[in-house]
Amino acid sequence: MSTISFAIVGCGHIANKHIEAIRNIPNATLAAVCDTNPERLKEYADTHHVRGYLSLEEMLEKETELDAVSICTPSGLHAPLAVQAAQAKKHVVVEKPIALTLEDADRIIQACKDNGVKLSVVHPNRFRPAVMELKKFKDRGLFGKLSHVNATVRWNRNQAYYDQAPWRGTKALDGGVLMNQAIHNLDLMYWLTGPVEEVQAYNATRLRDIEAEDVSVAVLRFKDGTLGIIEAAATIYPKNYEESLSIFGETGTAVISGRTANWIKHLIFEGVSEEETARVIEQVEQDPFGTPGHQHIIADMADAIREDREPLVTGQDGRNALQLVLTVYEAAEKHAPVKWGESKELVSSQQ
Repeated sequence: MSTISFAIVGCGHIANKHIEAIRNIPNATLAAVCDTNPERLKEYADTHHVRGYLSLEEMLEKETELDAVSICTPSGLHAPLAVQAAQAKKHVVVEKPIALTLEDADRIIQACKDNGVKLSVVHPNRFRPAVMELKKFKDRGLFGKLSHVNATVRWNRNQAYYDQAPWRGTKALDGGVLMNQAIHNLDLMYWLTGPVEEVQAYNATRLRDIEAEDVSVAVLRFKDGTLGIIEAAATIYPKNYEESLSIFGETGTAVISGRTANWIKHLIFEGVSEEETARVIEQVEQDPFGTPGHQHIIADMADAIREDREPLVTGQDGRNALQLVLTVYEAAEKHAPVKWGESKELVSSQQ
């Protein structure tokens, strides 16, 4: 089995998760790191015993055997770097969100398509054991006709968190609680429930000194008539309280929650024995975190390269989650419902 060579662009906090994932995957190797901050670059290069570069251009020029690049920079910088990597014929793993605008998301998707390289977006919550079990029940059709779904993030990101770097909480480079924390839940909601028809929303910046929102509530109508509720907050005192995802259907109910949505709190289906659902709940409780989601994403990219197939979490998946966040933003700004296909951010026919 061939070894897949990765490089990291952006040596911030999230890069550590990528590096750990690469180190824990057989037949994958970390070849280089890149960052515009010389001190931070030296720290990462020395710690991980790899070559370091101050520019992506230099790294792509010198690392000729490189297979894939992980983009771990602030979100507003994803597009130019991902496009540059794709144009150098390198496969691309990009941290969430894929970008901050649909125009930039489409630039990334098109560049990867034009250059024949794979693209995966880091939405690791799909690989939580509880979520994977929920997806199995959904794929079996056991919920029947859905009535509504609910995604909740009640977390704490205090002012010190935003003060760590000047780009945090800015609209140009970062975004707020929807774009940073709740986008994972929105990805799961879209993935499990399907295309959105219309969004109504309120956003506010209540407690943090940032440009973007620290709390948001939204109501969705999906194309099949299912209703959805989003509640996202970075304002919970004094620490993270709850993350949950709930699905309510004609013949089934499921709720996963906890401080992070790693535990199945309620699971019942018509025609499914209590013994079977209890077994699933117990199995998840024995290992609620499972293999880290970043490791799933990186391992899947390596396999996708070897097998010449699409990654499990595609650029379009990342785009869908981004569009949902942006449509919530627009509905809140307009104080009016926004149709999915009429969003001012919609610049692609991809659905």
